[in-house]
Amino acid sequence: MSRHDSFSTDPVLRLAQRRARAKMGFFIHLAVFVLVNALLVTIDLLALRRHGMSIFPAVGWGLGLAIHGAVVFFAGSGSALHQRLVDSELTKLGAHRP
Repeated sequence: MSRHDSFSTDPVLRLAQRRARAKMGFFIHLAVFVLVNALLVTIDLLALRRHGMSIFPAVGWGLGLAIHGAVVFFAGSGSALHQRLVDSELTKLGAHRP
C-alpha cells in the first residue's frame, strides 16, 4: 500500500490530502469560470445587439469564486486562521493540545 492512501491514520497526511482536494476544487472552479465566461463574452460580441450582458454573470460568479478562494487559501481547515481559532476554543474550554 502507498503511504498516500486515503485511509491513513497519519493526521498530517490526512490534512495535506484535504487541503490538496480543496485547492484542486478551487482550480477546477476557476477553469470552468474562465471557459464559460469566455464563451459568454464571445456570444455577446457576435450577437447583433451588443449590450454587454455577459458582465453580469461574470461579476456574480466572480464574487462566488473569490469567496471560494478566500475559504480555501485563507480560512479553510488547516489554515493559520483556522488553527488559531481552534487553539482559542481549546484554551477557553481548558483542554490541552498534545
